[in-house]
Amino acid sequence: MAPGAPVVVALGARGMATARRAAAALEGARIHAPAGRAGCDGADARFDAPARALAALFRAGTPIVGVCAAGILIRALAPLLADKTAEPPVLAVSDDGAFVVPLLGGHRGGNRLAARLAAALGGRAAVTTAGDVRFGAALDEPPPGWTLANPGDAKAFMAALLAGARIRCADPPPWLAKTALPFDEAGTLEIAVAERCAAPGPRRLVYIPRRLALGVGCERGAPPEAAVALAEAALAEAGADAAAVACAVSLDLKSDEPAVHAVAERLGAPARFFPAARLEAETPRLASPSRAVFRAVGCHGVAEAAALAAAGAGGALAVAKRVAGRVTAALARAPGVIDARAVGSPRGRLAIVGLGPGAAAWRTPEADAALAGADDVVGYAGYLDLLGPPPPGQRRHPFPIGAEEARARRALDLAAGGRAAALVSSGDPGVYAMASLVFECLDREDRADWRRVAIAVAPGISALQAAAARAGAPLGHDFCAISLSDLLTPRAAIEKRLRAAADADFVVALYNPVSARRRGGLERARDILLSARAPETPVVLARNLGRGGETVRRAALGALCADDADMLTLVLVGARSTRLAAGTEWLYTPRGYRAGR
Repeated sequence: MAPGAPVVVALGARGMATARRAAAALEGARIHAPAGRAGCDGADARFDAPARALAALFRAGTPIVGVCAAGILIRALAPLLADKTAEPPVLAVSDDGAFVVPLLGGHRGGNRLAARLAAALGGRAAVTTAGDVRFGAALDEPPPGWTLANPGDAKAFMAALLAGARIRCADPPPWLAKTALPFDEAGTLEIAVAERCAAPGPRRLVYIPRRLALGVGCERGAPPEAAVALAEAALAEAGADAAAVACAVSLDLKSDEPAVHAVAERLGAPARFFPAARLEAETPRLASPSRAVFRAVGCHGVAEAAALAAAGAGGALAVAKRVAGRVTAALARAPGVIDARAVGSPRGRLAIVGLGPGAAAWRTPEADAALAGADDVVGYAGYLDLLGPPPPGQRRHPFPIGAEEARARRALDLAAGGRAAALVSSGDPGVYAMASLVFECLDREDRADWRRVAIAVAPGISALQAAAARAGAPLGHDFCAISLSDLLTPRAAIEKRLRAAADADFVVALYNPVSARRRGGLERARDILLSARAPETPVVLARNLGRGGETVRRAALGALCADDADMLTLVLVGARSTRLAAGTEWLYTPRGYRAGR
């Protein structure tokens, strides 16, 4: 299938029930629906113009499942059609789910997606591609674990096949043998199964099974280019192409080594890792066990043992350990295709995700992708509720408010165990939120397993940005943010920063202005800021931004009091130059463009 989770587009209330069933059947799928359309509640994202929304998804390479008339999809996407080998699948589904029609990308996952949806919806997949209809086979879309080495020849091959030519194949793999393809020892077309693409052509298709595992060992900080060169030399020795490699494998202590990941990237295969005890179990099968390696990492070999562990009990070494400087490599061959997902564990990943103010429309595509790709999502229970129900297979880990460190530790532990974890924050995770706490935990604790985790921070719209957007452009010039909570920062330090901001004439965003226990901080901040700006200085009070019950109102600095705010409020205090645009309600802080001319 084309990369990325599908988006199910429902254009009306009649199709929403089917859209929900379709999304539930597709891992990571999200529902998009028109803004303001009655009966479309519960969509993950809303849009104003259907044609523009569909075009944007298509340009981004997102598989589209449209619960609507096929003509709507055709008219919206026809001007964008160019390269069918790069375009995502597009399917039309009737409102009642009775028919699923792959319109585009049939051989890029569309036909398989249609069959899957039809089974889930109790409908019929209307597949029209010639090879699928006549022979029950899509020769240019082999199953997982197989690669067609010469896809450019598939069209001519299929044309000859449809014209009556027959196929010779020495030993058809099961996925071809069960089709209606006309196999004949005297056929003028040929299908070859090999680990290297040799003599391809319009009358000879070459399929490469991924049944090799490439084991990699290395010293800490070994050069990636040396590991890649050694891996390619091992493949050349075995007479195999990179397409025959199902995975690059190593010891779990090496899961953060750039050398291992460089090999995986060059081969286009996932990197997977084993604990020392699992590799030690392969010692009887090693060609070159090493006591020195055992003393260092707890197993008698890394490259050979990892390759054999991945190839399974029926596998054998194809290339014994080869050494080049600070890296080692070995190659093992399994009797059949290797499912890399069942091999060892991946390097653990932790995405620290900003949800923005809360509305799905204010989440970034990067944040959505991180959430869709997570095995586990950790966060304050209220933030997790904003995400709606989890996709199939995803686990949620809700925490009470105030358990920030427990959340960070749980997310790190999950990722250290090889999971893909997401830790969510409202707003931006780097602004008074979870990202700094994660890095603080890494900094202060001696946890090598945590430090091997691949960490990414997905930014979100912060409360100060959202408040400014609702008010106009009050952050048009220099600004700062100060939290009034004294739980983690001494009151004296907060007031020192407030005086500095007042003297420097920054626009000031005040976070955590008032709580049930802390009532005097906002009024003390008001008094400090009034020492350097006028009582009529505009203030924006934004509460529940992007959520139900949102309010945004203006006040004057001199009249600001504790009753105006709570912990759900962002207080934005203007600078001396902040003003209303004449004849409007828009607040802005000029940067001085006119004066600079």
